[in-house]
Amino acid sequence: MDPDAVAKAFVEHYYRTFDSNRPALVSLYQDGSMLTFEGQKFLGPAAIAGKLGSLPFAQCQHDIATVDCQPSGPQGGMLVFVSGSLRTGPEEHPLKFSQMFQLLPAGGSFYVQNDMFRLNYG
Repeated sequence: MDPDAVAKAFVEHYYRTFDSNRPALVSLYQDGSMLTFEGQKFLGPAAIAGKLGSLPFAQCQHDIATVDCQPSGPQGGMLVFVSGSLRTGPEEHPLKFSQMFQLLPAGGSFYVQNDMFRLNYG
């Protein structure tokens, strides 16, 4: 397994799904998964899906600038750090963001154990 290839494939899948079918992201999380979104914590798939579904925009387009990956722990997990910009409408200015995922293996695939998101101001 090439961690960089897995991270790249995960990032492409995550943001394509976020931009086109946000409710489908729930399948990437498990009961112990946690999202920290702008400092607010959400535990478990239902709470995470609720937060992502409550975001105040119907459409979104992510433009990924960087993806960094490191192996994490003896279980074969990985840390994935993403930076880029997002646009919530054709007339809106892009907003810079950073997001970190901890992916853990499960049944030949990976799930998101931890997810931290921040807009970058300044």
